[in-house]
Amino acid sequence: MSAPRGLSAEEAAAWEKVAATTVPLHPLKPVQPRPAHEAKAPARPAPPKKASLPRPPKPARIAPPPPPTRPTQPDRGLDSHWDRRLKSGALQPELTLDLHGHNLDAAYDRLMSGVAQARAMGARTILLITGKPRPVAAADRSDRRGAIRAKVLDWLAASSHHSAIAAVRRAHQRHGGDGALYIVLRRER
Repeated sequence: MSAPRGLSAEEAAAWEKVAATTVPLHPLKPVQPRPAHEAKAPARPAPPKKASLPRPPKPARIAPPPPPTRPTQPDRGLDSHWDRRLKSGALQPELTLDLHGHNLDAAYDRLMSGVAQARAMGARTILLITGKPRPVAAADRSDRRGAIRAKVLDWLAASSHHSAIAAVRRAHQRHGGDGALYIVLRRER
């Protein structure tokens, strides 16, 4: 490792110009002379200094990350009774939404109106038929097959219904398997 080379004359001039335009964050306080009547304490002799290497500078303190924000309603998820019913296919959905044949805009509108309808009916479970996801890059699925399935979770998370949704799970094979989802709504209070 080589020693720093220092600033050239041009660099030093540029630095002086930059330094002249700055304002210190914490300006130095001017030294106030002590009144003559204040007695000075006798100075203690300094202890002999040990020959040592200069100390390395202390690392800058990094502020800890802020604590994660908690949602207003804690996500309790589903209890084991719900999970067993979903996995076994014993659940009979109260409302079915089929998004086949829709473009993205129409599918979004149908999904939002369907969730609103289910909430108004007091339904707890929705079967959402989206079609199977395709192994295509998720970044650009605007008109390819599987585009609706790729967007559904984002649509639900960003919707005004997000606080009413308890869980979204893959549907049982009898209800469409990979091509469908269950949306379980929280009980309205």
